[in-house]
Amino acid sequence: MGLPAELLATLTAQGVTTPFPIQAATLPNSLAGRDLLGRGRTGSGKTLAFGLALLARTAGLRAESKAPLALVLVPTRELAQQVTDALTPYATALGLRLTTVVGGLSLSRQANALRRGAEVVVATPGRLNDLVERGDCRLDEVRITVLDEADQMADMGFLPQITKVVQQVRPDGQRMLFSATLDATIDRLVQRFLTDPVVHSVDPAAGAVVTMEHHVFHLQDETDKKAVTTRIAARDGRVILFLDTKRSADRLAKRLLAVGVRAAALHGGRSQPQRNRTLEQFKSGQVTALVATNVAARGIHVDDLDLVVNVDPPTDHKDYLHRGGRTARAGGSGSVVTLVLPDQKREVTRLLSDAGIRPRTARLTSTDAELATLTGAREPSGVAVTIEVPRPAAAPAAPRADRTAGAQGSGRPARRRRKSGGAAGAATAAQGQGADRRGTDRRSTAGAAAGGAAGAGGRGAARRTGAGRAAAGTSGAGGTGGTGGSGGRGSARRRGGRRSPAS
Repeated sequence: MGLPAELLATLTAQGVTTPFPIQAATLPNSLAGRDLLGRGRTGSGKTLAFGLALLARTAGLRAESKAPLALVLVPTRELAQQVTDALTPYATALGLRLTTVVGGLSLSRQANALRRGAEVVVATPGRLNDLVERGDCRLDEVRITVLDEADQMADMGFLPQITKVVQQVRPDGQRMLFSATLDATIDRLVQRFLTDPVVHSVDPAAGAVVTMEHHVFHLQDETDKKAVTTRIAARDGRVILFLDTKRSADRLAKRLLAVGVRAAALHGGRSQPQRNRTLEQFKSGQVTALVATNVAARGIHVDDLDLVVNVDPPTDHKDYLHRGGRTARAGGSGSVVTLVLPDQKREVTRLLSDAGIRPRTARLTSTDAELATLTGAREPSGVAVTIEVPRPAAAPAAPRADRTAGAQGSGRPARRRRKSGGAAGAATAAQGQGADRRGTDRRSTAGAAAGGAAGAGGRGAARRTGAGRAAAGTSGAGGTGGTGGSGGRGSARRRGGRRSPAS
């Protein structure tokens, strides 16, 4: 296909020896620099289809500071991370720098990465526009632009932001648009951004995937739905459970944990580090039931995931296709189960018809053997479990000499201790031992010996009454510096009504 030797070697090392249909169809044209529209179902290999061509055509070039040469726009943070993970080995083999620009993570770190220079940027539209407006990124050197999952970006209202980005890239550059579905919105994007594009469409419908089974379970009521959901979640193996709202996802995850299912919620209300941690726990098997909203419907790739459950049926056939696309990926097999209440039957029937799917249907309850046969459902242990959150590594303890210097609030060497003063005297004052019986001159001498920054605190302690002196003595010994000292003097003026000569 005309790929560089470094990419071919990396493909072999990654175990990729035969291209998927979308890759075989699009690579000849994308490597030739043609604008391209590619359609393939979720999990069909679209990332490498555009990624290999983008990297091959960027190889040997070096980006200036803040001026990337190739850009991949995606709708969600999770998909951005997935694309980054998939392309990193190949970019590394070619000596290309790749960085990710998404919301929810440090803006300054992303700006620094762009400042150092990155040939390839994987970004969500909002955060990229933020960096452009701040002057941390410019797009006039971008030679290749990819819109991945373009239909979802349009559905999420990103079209104005996409337009703003594409208008800034090189007008003579290559543009590729990849999507799992093609509709009127995609047609408008093609007409607006692509020039004489080559169109490749493979896997025209999710229903055509022979390794994916679709089931609809008709349930009696909400009570039965909760029981069925719990038993499926307790299966021996991983499962993704899709719900409509963040609140319902959190509630279900909490309920599953209480009965012994290792569950965790994933939705847009969680911070990006939390979402990343949850995904890693699910991939490693520490979490077996991922309770998610549509934020996880695209951008999650988990090897050997064989079951997806629509606890709440989606409202759009495209959402159904993308939820189901979490299983039976890259030639694997899997099942998609949709739980349907009586008042949802007509809507779900229409939705599946629009998706081109003819599911197997069954009317069952939580105790039916058919449920266990089709999904592996079983009774949970009933023993509550918790998912451990990794704790950050503790900072190493400072050397003793450093601690001594810090306590004195100064970079000067520690002074020799006196029997009745110095740091020892201040520490004794902090403990309140004999503070009321010490003379004013003696306390001032001890405070001055504790260091420049702490000295003012010592003077304040000298003027305070018993409890006040003890607190100020602690500040003096701890080396809080000028702030503590100033507070000590102010307190003395307030309580005693005395003014210092400086005032």
